[in-house]
Amino acid sequence: MLHVPSFIRIQDVADILIMTFLLYQLYSWFRKTRAMQVLLGLGVVTLIYFATRFLGLYMTSWILQELGTVLIVLIIVVFQAEIRQALYRFSLLRHLFETQKETQQSQFQEVAESLFGMAAKRTGAILVFQRSESLADLMLNGVRLDCEITPQILEAIFADGTPLHDGAALIRDGRIAVASCHLPLSANPDIPQFMGTRHRAALGLSERTDAVVAVVSEERGEVSLAVGGELRNVASPEELVAFLDKLISPVREKTGISLSQHVFSNLLPKAAILLIVITFWALITSRQGLITTVTVPVRMHGIPDSLVLVRSAPEEVDIQLKSFSSLTPLPSKLDIAADIDLSGTREGQTSVRLKHSDFNLPSGMTMNGINPTSIKIVTERKEQKTVPVRVALRGRLGRGLAGYRVAAEPATVVVEGPATQIARIDEVTTEEVDAGRLIKGKEYRKNLLPPLKMVSILTDEAVSIRLVVGRKEP
Repeated sequence: MLHVPSFIRIQDVADILIMTFLLYQLYSWFRKTRAMQVLLGLGVVTLIYFATRFLGLYMTSWILQELGTVLIVLIIVVFQAEIRQALYRFSLLRHLFETQKETQQSQFQEVAESLFGMAAKRTGAILVFQRSESLADLMLNGVRLDCEITPQILEAIFADGTPLHDGAALIRDGRIAVASCHLPLSANPDIPQFMGTRHRAALGLSERTDAVVAVVSEERGEVSLAVGGELRNVASPEELVAFLDKLISPVREKTGISLSQHVFSNLLPKAAILLIVITFWALITSRQGLITTVTVPVRMHGIPDSLVLVRSAPEEVDIQLKSFSSLTPLPSKLDIAADIDLSGTREGQTSVRLKHSDFNLPSGMTMNGINPTSIKIVTERKEQKTVPVRVALRGRLGRGLAGYRVAAEPATVVVEGPATQIARIDEVTTEEVDAGRLIKGKEYRKNLLPPLKMVSILTDEAVSIRLVVGRKEP
């Protein structure tokens, strides 16, 4: 059964709105391309996959899950150009590094007169005006020109029989940048049959980018303008100049478009995408209400420098976790622990109550219960003491060493620990030394052994052991 969360957090609302915005942007960019048809098919397959999981059809859901991985790879390979363009549109920094020169209205006038002149002569042409988005990946096999915009050059490019006649010319930064480029064709099945390859190429580029494409029909002698995947006929040079000036020239004054117009325009696809996102959100969060009991360790920090933690019990506690999402990993695979702050602890036995904030829970999980709800700790005052170092000898000294003794340097060390244990320590011993192997004049290095479990020696260095005469200091 599908368990819809009993309450919705602010994070959930933000999650739904962000995904709705992103999906609507993808829909706006791909809605008239072949990529849109594939995305719709992939969405249907995804819905079927969730339905099979919900109905318990394990074999079908497993097959769809395995096929999904292959389909994603195929989509990346087949639609790599569209994906690059989408990522380019998402880039927030591209405007900082791109500088574009304005195409003057006088140039639009020359372009319009040239295009209508070619239309009167039934000379076909495609002229692409680049705006904010790069066209490098979509305009292929072009010949670089980088020349001024003049009617003579435009007519020479598209004149019948010239090497640059086939393909499109690109106008960028107020200059003719490239000619004889191949454009991607539109896969829109609603394009009328009488439109030829030039019109399909113009629509194909305008569907994928924000470019403005002007087309001259060789058969009908008409001038058309393709923008955003839509084609419109232009009746006169003046009308074409007005369109180009409006679409390409920088906006000098902000048009007063209200927030409500942005939100409620094109409402039907927005509402459909919002409904799809809410459905997926409900499916993803359907595991809410599933409570799992997990045993986690108890860790402590912040003990005052003047105290030592002697005992704590228990060392593990059981917690009940509730998951909000099926995307959250299983609790058994997470490093969850109770991390208790003991900075306010005093000497003696204390009962510390466990709080929900003591546990490092991942996002998407809440805690329902803790057992036991508190732990008992015992702390003692920390003390230091200077004690002598005794060399642990095994056996007796060799022949000729009767007047010698074994000495350690340093002769004393400082130990630190709980007061009750420090009071029981009178000396610290070294690692065992074989007395029969000691040689006069040679120095040996041995580590000190911890006297008790909770007592530490305030030096990490090994002590020096050697033979000395009688009771004299070396």
